[in-house]
Parts: sequence; structure tokens; C-alpha cells
Amino acid sequence: MTKKPLHEDPIKHIVWTGDRLRVLDQRRLPRTVRFVTCRSAADVARATRDMVLRGAPLIGCAAAYGMALAARRNRLKDVRAASALLRRARPTAVNLMHALDHMLSVAESCPEPSLSAKMAAAAVKYREDDLGFNARMAALGAALLRPDSNVITHCNAGALATAGIGTAVGMIRAGWLAGSVAHVYPCETRPYLQGARLTLWELMQAGIPATLITDSMAAHLMKTRRIDAVIVGSDRIAANADVCNKIGTYGLAILAKHHRIPFYVVAPSTTVDFATRRGDDIPIEERSSREVVEIFGRKIAPKGAAAHHFGFDVTPHELVTAIVTEKGVVSPVNGANLRKVLRR
Repeated sequence: MTKKPLHEDPIKHIVWTGDRLRVLDQRRLPRTVRFVTCRSAADVARATRDMVLRGAPLIGCAAAYGMALAARRNRLKDVRAASALLRRARPTAVNLMHALDHMLSVAESCPEPSLSAKMAAAAVKYREDDLGFNARMAALGAALLRPDSNVITHCNAGALATAGIGTAVGMIRAGWLAGSVAHVYPCETRPYLQGARLTLWELMQAGIPATLITDSMAAHLMKTRRIDAVIVGSDRIAANADVCNKIGTYGLAILAKHHRIPFYVVAPSTTVDFATRRGDDIPIEERSSREVVEIFGRKIAPKGAAAHHFGFDVTPHELVTAIVTEKGVVSPVNGANLRKVLRR
């Protein structure tokens, strides 16, 4: 099968037209390709909260465009109000806060008559930066893998989660093109099934050999098959290098440690939150239990059943082999090395 170029934009999933933002509705994939149009910051906040779009870097990029939409009347008070609204959309992904802080600083540094143009340009630049970060992380990460690796990944840290080719899936895609990835096993990632619906779809679009596994199959696979690496993304990394990612990541890290399999985290520097001292301080989003007891609106549990739905968990930095950022690879993984690589 012909291998598609690494820097080719694989999925047109976020489109800025200057007065609106069109985003691919990820809730409907892979069955239906449908776009949602956002004409205001409130629309962007709703799309983020309702999981029309998801993935920490993409949430940040969308928020930047949401701030640009709020600035269209050249009023600073509108931008400030939009920042407060968007900040409440998702609590865990720190990229959201980074994007809002950045865009707010742009707004507060320019005169109101030029606000709309400046904010639109800043939002476009924010997305372009993420594109570059993706390509750099992919190259750095692929160099860590041995030839013909079989890898496991969790949730969706691909193009659908970023502005470019993805973080974890970007590393996998670069590895596939370089011959260091032979096969990928994406976990289905209950309860929202991002691995089954999104990651597997992306891998198939890129022509990368992949076999879906349920989350509970990972241990058996590590024991009975040759698995050379586990590669995941992150929604927030604490100052001590603890990693917050989609629920189930912590369990995979423990399994990888037991089976002596390298565990790699791929995330841009905007995912690192030096204001949060350790992983236990990261707010963990708890979503509606309906997403656990139902699948696509159909009940799978008894009527009235109680269910937890923690969206994320925290992996202690001691379980992480390396963190790949656009500024370099952090290994051994600890707070001091994280600061050194990110030059903080």
C-alpha cells in the first residue's frame, strides 16, 4: 500500500472562514461525516463541552478561534466575557487555558479598532504553531522506536485531536513511514470509544496496519504477543512530570512497566502546566453517567443503574519512559528534566 506523506494534512476537520469556524462532528464518526458551524464563542464552547470536537491541542485551537469570533465587534469586553465562557467548557485540558490566556493577552495589548483583525491573525498563528509542533514531535518520537515495532495506543491523539497529524498518532505515522512501526493496536477506549471510532478510522485512512482491541485485552496482548511500545497523548502534564490522559492510561502504564515495555507520552509544551505541582492536583472531569450506561442512545445497563464516568486519570511520572515534546525528549522523566527540556 502506498504510504501517504507525513506532512500531508490528513483530515480537514477544522476550517476557519474569517467569520465562522466549521468543525467536524466527531460524535458521528465513523458512520457520518458532518460539520458543525460555530458563529460565536458560545457556539465554540458548546461544541467543546458536547464533544463535537475534542483532544487537548484541538480544544486550544478552537478556543483561539472562539476568541477571534468574540472580537468581531472590536470590543474588549466581549473578548473577556468569551474567555470566561470558554474556560468553563472543559476543566482538564490545560491547552484550553493556555490558548485563552494567550488570546486575552493579544486582545489587551492592541487598540479596540484593530481588535478583530489582530485576534483573527493570532488565532490562525496559534493553529499554525500546533501544525509545526505536531511534525516536530512525530520526527523526535519515531526515532525512539526500534524497526518493525508493534505498538499499543489509547484514546485518540491523532489528527482529530490536534491541528495537524496528531501527537501519539503523529509519532506512529512517522514511525510507519520510517519503517519503525509495523502494526498498531488501538484500544477501543470506553466509554466514549474514541479509539474504535476515531483512532482506528485515522489509521485506516493513512493505510497503517491496525487491529482494534478492547481495553481489557491489553494485558493479554502484552503477555502473549510482541509489543514494543505503548504510545499515548496527554491532556495535562504537571510540574513534576505526572501525566493526565484519558481514563485507562494509568492502567496501561502499570501493565507496560510489568512487561518491561517502553511507555511514551507525546504532547506539546502547551500541555505542560507548571502551575500544577503534581498529578494529584489536576482537576479530573467527571462526565455524565449516561455515556457509560448507554451507547449511541441505547441503554446497555439496567434502568436506574448508577455509574462512574471519570474522563481522565493520572499516570505517575515514574511509569513513563519518555515525554516527547516539540522542544525535545524528556528522559528520564521527572520535573527537573521537564524544566530543562522546556527551558523553564
